[in-house]
Amino acid sequence: MAEFMIANMAPLMFGALVVFLFQALPERIFGIMANDTLLAIPFFTFMGLILERSGMAEDLLDTIGQLFGPIRGGLAFAVIFVGALLAATTGVVAASVISMGLISLPIMLRYGYDKKLACGVIAASGTLAQIIPPSLVLIIMADQLGKSVGDMYEGAIFPALVLTSLYVGYVVILTILKPNAAPALPPEARTLRGVKLMLRVITTMVPPLMLIFLVLGTIFLGIATPTEGGAMGAAGALALAVGRKRLSFKLLRQAMETTGKLSSFVIFILVGSTVFGLIFRAVNGDLWVEHLLLGLPGGQVGFLIVVNLLVFLLAFFLDFFELSFIIVPLLAPVADKLGIDLVWFGILLAVNMQTSFMHPPFGFALFYLRSVAPSSIKTTDIYWGAIPFVCIQILMVALIIIFPNIVSYGDEAQKEMQRLEKEGKAPAAIDLDSLMKQSEEEPDEKKEGNEDADAAALLKGLQSDSK
Repeated sequence: MAEFMIANMAPLMFGALVVFLFQALPERIFGIMANDTLLAIPFFTFMGLILERSGMAEDLLDTIGQLFGPIRGGLAFAVIFVGALLAATTGVVAASVISMGLISLPIMLRYGYDKKLACGVIAASGTLAQIIPPSLVLIIMADQLGKSVGDMYEGAIFPALVLTSLYVGYVVILTILKPNAAPALPPEARTLRGVKLMLRVITTMVPPLMLIFLVLGTIFLGIATPTEGGAMGAAGALALAVGRKRLSFKLLRQAMETTGKLSSFVIFILVGSTVFGLIFRAVNGDLWVEHLLLGLPGGQVGFLIVVNLLVFLLAFFLDFFELSFIIVPLLAPVADKLGIDLVWFGILLAVNMQTSFMHPPFGFALFYLRSVAPSSIKTTDIYWGAIPFVCIQILMVALIIIFPNIVSYGDEAQKEMQRLEKEGKAPAAIDLDSLMKQSEEEPDEKKEGNEDADAAALLKGLQSDSK
């Protein structure tokens, strides 16, 4: 028997692994399907697709372009601003990049914008959907890290604003150094002025801003969960489409089909990564990774530098879904043991994963833009235009590491409790269930004795007060 086992050790181990996998996998799959947090993905995707197909992007780009037209780089500023607004309402990179590529790119080229700048601004602005709430990346990251989606959204607001400001700052510097790279619109191209322009800005900007407050405001105020906020956002997007008289059965069917495909895509990747995770843990791969990362020199800083370099290099070949589902579960336990706040860590990785859409050769935002760019735009123009914005995203990662308070979430009491937990000074948690159970199991005689003692102490206190 021993000789047989030694000769067939590999097949026996594989068979045991298969048996273990088929026992544990169904529970994991049903756990994924029953996860309420993941319901936010189809809601926000549907909301974004309805808004994108109802013409909101065209109206915003036209209006903001007229507003910023008189200054150098005005169209580039309009693209960044509209990209941020679309990110806050749609959360879908493909929709933002394709919409702005179809509408803005021909106009920017017509008025003499540098091809590389025009392509880079459009691709980078579209990727803001990965960090500005309601981002699908942050939902998945919260699920993988076991944290609240609301905390992830709240913590990502300020880093997203800083990143958008860095994009604007780059364009400002470029217009100073190379004025011809981003000229102002000529007077004949500015058809709206004065009161008409202000009315157009108000009527175009108010509906999406109201929708943003409906979704994010209710989540931050604690009125709605992220899933409920996504449902309200989807209903609000339908209401906006009806108000614009652009909702049709064809549009609704296209949005529902695309939402179903994307949601299925995410769930199947999650199921596949679950199979990978089970096998990887069965052979103690997670312990090997944990020991390797805990043994890095430099403590937290060394760990963060190595992890961000790893994610940046993997992003050349993997999409953010694969990175979130496969890499993050391996890194999160190590970060937690090193005392790193997981919400902060998730937002740091989300900013880093933005580069997966931007850098050659497999940046999806570059491919989306290539599919709608005119033939006069070379693929090398798109690639070279994206590189400065990839550098800005790397700078943003460095800023979050150097200034961790950029990521801020929760109230003061929550922050103080987290600080005490990190220092090991947090008070022990009170288990109310065990206390109730203990009081119920306490003998009646003891209870009566305690009551008599309490009454005697109270009487004695009253007598002393009267004296």
